[in-house]
Amino acid sequence: MTVVEPKLTLERRLLREHALVIACDEVGRGALAGPVAVGAAVVDAPRSRKRVPQGLRDSKLIPEARRDDVAARAAMWVAASSVGWASSIEIDEIGIMRALGLATLRAIADLRTQGVVPEEAIIVLDGNYDYITPAGGRGLLVRPVIKADRDCASASAASVIAKVARDHLMVGLHDEHPAYGWSSNKGYASPDHRAAIREHGISRHHRASWSIADAPTLF
Repeated sequence: MTVVEPKLTLERRLLREHALVIACDEVGRGALAGPVAVGAAVVDAPRSRKRVPQGLRDSKLIPEARRDDVAARAAMWVAASSVGWASSIEIDEIGIMRALGLATLRAIADLRTQGVVPEEAIIVLDGNYDYITPAGGRGLLVRPVIKADRDCASASAASVIAKVARDHLMVGLHDEHPAYGWSSNKGYASPDHRAAIREHGISRHHRASWSIADAPTLF
């Protein structure tokens, strides 16, 4: 399989018309347990002229053993970065798409605390749907881009930064409920995770609306 190396072609073109590019990508959307996380990475003109960090890819294409290092170098390369979260409870209450929008707005709000002005940026959102504007992001310029996490270096950076943050959180939750194996499956629907749900029910960290229907709820 040919691995596509992300480039800065789109970012450089957008930076001719906008002061900043904020790339956003989600991780954890399809998990059975844990929050969804959205990474946000800011690229300005000076960063767009720097070399893309070696090994930067869509987080799914980076071996787990190398992700921490790649994420750390990506965070140093971009002008600013953040991760926004929406909890499993919020996902159950408002649905995954609204939760993604909420998590993204939280990531953008954190960028504001770092001095970033989102209204001066164009937001490159991985995928084909703008879930930011319906969540309350009016006034922000959002551009969905299919496969941005694969092709655009800024979105690759957002992807791996969010992936590492969420994986660390799920590993930290493992000791609370070791039966589910979150240290290895990170809350996704592995066979062992599904088997543990059938045996033990679901925890307070599970997305109740997503898990096995006949599993009892444990608090």
